[in-house]
Amino acid sequence: MVRTPLTPEERERGERLGRLLRAARGERSMTEVAAVAGVSAETLRKIETGRAPTPAFFTVAALTGALGLSMDELVDELVGRYEPAAA
Repeated sequence: MVRTPLTPEERERGERLGRLLRAARGERSMTEVAAVAGVSAETLRKIETGRAPTPAFFTVAALTGALGLSMDELVDELVGRYEPAAA
């Protein structure tokens, strides 16, 4: 399967995600947080460094849970306040 190249915006969003997760991790080790989230430390390392700019939804959800973040907070930080379209 051939992956479509990421846009500069997608790469930047992935880097912002990594920075946010790293900041939320604080002094906890990558190994500790990864174990709580049920992902490998290498996966967390790749996300935090921006080398995996588009991680799977469930991976992000598990990491936010392990870090005590809400998905709403994360989305607000990454893409701005979500406002549903008026019906």
